[in-house]
Amino acid sequence: MLGLLLVSFQTVALAQVEVWLTDPGRAVLFQKQTAPLNFSVVTTNNEHPTITVDDSKTYQTMDGFGFTLTGGSAGHIVRMSPPARTALLRELFATDGTNIGTSYLRLSIGASDLNERVFSYNDLPPSETDPEMKKFDLGPDRADVIPVLKEILAINPALKLMGSPWSAPTWMKTTNDTRGASLKPEFHDAYAKYFVKYIQAMKAEGIRIDAITIQNEPLHPGNNPSMFMSAEQQATFIKQSLGPAFAAAKLDTKIIIYDHNCDRPDYPLAILNDPEAAKYVDGSAFHLYAGKIEALSKVHDAHPNKHLYFTEQWIGAPGNLRGDLTWHVRELIIGATRNWSRMVLEWNLAANSRWQPHTDRGGCDRCLGAVTIDGDRVTRNPAYYIIAHAAKFVRPGSVRIESNLLPALPNVAFKTPDGRHVLIVLNNSRGRQTFNLSHRGKLATAALNSNSVETFVW
Repeated sequence: MLGLLLVSFQTVALAQVEVWLTDPGRAVLFQKQTAPLNFSVVTTNNEHPTITVDDSKTYQTMDGFGFTLTGGSAGHIVRMSPPARTALLRELFATDGTNIGTSYLRLSIGASDLNERVFSYNDLPPSETDPEMKKFDLGPDRADVIPVLKEILAINPALKLMGSPWSAPTWMKTTNDTRGASLKPEFHDAYAKYFVKYIQAMKAEGIRIDAITIQNEPLHPGNNPSMFMSAEQQATFIKQSLGPAFAAAKLDTKIIIYDHNCDRPDYPLAILNDPEAAKYVDGSAFHLYAGKIEALSKVHDAHPNKHLYFTEQWIGAPGNLRGDLTWHVRELIIGATRNWSRMVLEWNLAANSRWQPHTDRGGCDRCLGAVTIDGDRVTRNPAYYIIAHAAKFVRPGSVRIESNLLPALPNVAFKTPDGRHVLIVLNNSRGRQTFNLSHRGKLATAALNSNSVETFVW
């Protein structure tokens, strides 16, 4: 009798589809719909287009969806009152109820351009050097990034973290400037030690760094901070210094290359085509300020054993929910994952209503956070809803599965570690779309307004 009851329960569970909707035109913001869809056995055909989900064909495993926790973001969060801070962090990182379940964060190794000031973990007076990293110190991060991370990890211990540097310490660079310039070859080993020290120092704080990228936007030296690094330089640094240093320190943190736009897939391919460098490399990271998202598949097809990551995309203030939601869901949540990315991260987690802080001489002065924080007052912005539609349901360890593309209804499907199915659908047309959702011979019919997104879970 127990076996029969279990089979009956599973049949009922499969018959219903949970629906979460964001519809900017009706001011519906990531709301669970009160009436679920019901699957039924197909008996007659209808005229609506059909999205068919096929879990017999699988693709990449997912690491998660999230944001960059800049020093500026952490500074706003740490200054909130404890009750307001805890409530916001639970909303962002817990997975129960209506909380959105952010599962991956990117951190800056040292300052990014969304810090109040530029710093590294080994800043020295002019003409002084420290190749053995004896003066390495996490310094400013102890005031904001580290305490905020500890509170986040208490809520979600499985959260994964990636570290990315915007620049090496200036004494390692060709012009001793925080902007631009390149890493001096004689400091390759010192910079490798810098990465090792960072990972070890964060571990000592109870914070595990899952992966690092070697340089944020290595072909964009105009930011503050920033550093130019060619593909040849990056390959040399990996095979001669960074890879051996990670091996000697017995680190399991992944080394990820490139971390820049989709218009230059030749950059990661040049490194992956070098077997001495590639043996240390887990995969390649991308942004989409230039190029097309399909560039990820070009890199995957050339090196299918290496992973792909989408690590940054900004939303310009003041934001436009209808336009931002449509573009980011189509190109990133759907586009990046359908082109083999294991994650999608938005830039950045938080700013205030004046889009502060940012560095001078090149810091982003129009970067809209996923949330705006003014004291204890929180406003949720487009990136919040973009990530919510995936992060809450496509938990780490989920696998992308097959679903057919329809021109007006771009979509992507996943199977979660607990056996549930998730389908994210965007209406990319100018009119309301009615469509079928098909899975294992059963059909449900849904409708979606223009520029709206639905996540279906069953």
